[in-house]
Amino acid sequence: MKNYYYTLLAFAVLSLTSSAQQDLKLKFNHNGEFKIVQFTDTHIDFNNNKNLNVYDIVEKIINIESPDFVILTGDVITQNDPQEGYRRFADLFKKNDVPWAVVFGNHDGEANVPREQIAAYLNKLPLCMNRDKGMDDGVYGSSNFVLPVYGKNEKIEALLYCMDSNSNSTLKPVVGGYGWFDFSQINWFLNKSKTYTQTNGGKPLPALAFFHIPLPEYTQAWNNRLNPPLGVKNEDECSPDINTGMFAAILTTGDVMGTFVGHDHINDYIGVYYNIALAYGRVSKVMRNPQEDPLAGGRVIVLKEGERKFETWIRDMNGKRELDCTWPDSFANTGAEK
Repeated sequence: MKNYYYTLLAFAVLSLTSSAQQDLKLKFNHNGEFKIVQFTDTHIDFNNNKNLNVYDIVEKIINIESPDFVILTGDVITQNDPQEGYRRFADLFKKNDVPWAVVFGNHDGEANVPREQIAAYLNKLPLCMNRDKGMDDGVYGSSNFVLPVYGKNEKIEALLYCMDSNSNSTLKPVVGGYGWFDFSQINWFLNKSKTYTQTNGGKPLPALAFFHIPLPEYTQAWNNRLNPPLGVKNEDECSPDINTGMFAAILTTGDVMGTFVGHDHINDYIGVYYNIALAYGRVSKVMRNPQEDPLAGGRVIVLKEGERKFETWIRDMNGKRELDCTWPDSFANTGAEK
């Protein structure tokens, strides 16, 4: 009987937590700014004592930047049972009163717990803003949701598209390599964008998109000599082998100003292709060759209420700020793209 009451209590707590999650809103501050910190590729593994110092790195950067929102862009917890790792993130963000969200990478869900179960677990953690319903809503993947950012008078002023770029090819052995956006996800994005644009009087809202695996167009952004990228490319982009058209969808809708990914641990550049910013975060775990590889840290993005622009920079684990730029001003060459 005692276990029965404990079970009822547990369900009641989860129900209250889930209800509270739905009441969370992201808002521009009184200065008309909204600050995001992106952490990526933490690869935390308690079982093998790997990358546990990531929590200290994340908290240090949060204390420096005081963000309004944190997003983890994939390959977050790589041990068999990810709950402990996510609980510790939830405690950290609750302590610092920061809403947060997660999009999955190719390594998330590779162990004993599938992505759908991780998504359901995240939906109930304190201050976590994941809103994914899993594949039950007809959209492929397990971390697809949109977070509005509200401004004055409770009006939506910006959007954050959070998307699951999936894991590995579903067409093996014909096509190998990493995963890509399913057509259902592209249609989902187009429909969401259309709805928000119509609600905004036909004017696209300023938006950002966060996912894990870089689009094939990242290579063109790196090679754009008219608007050179800022940052480093220390490895080839590990994009999908086939292109299902997410960039074309983004370009067509006109709302997304930039995309932010992880996956390639030793790339941290931001470039543009057809005036869309294609950016990497900064790997948030400590790499093996600190003299050659980017120092662990996070990418900061600041939106401006009522403006189609953002500032961004890297904050490394030692507190150093680097690679400052502004979109679109830092990439203002208006010549034809190549």
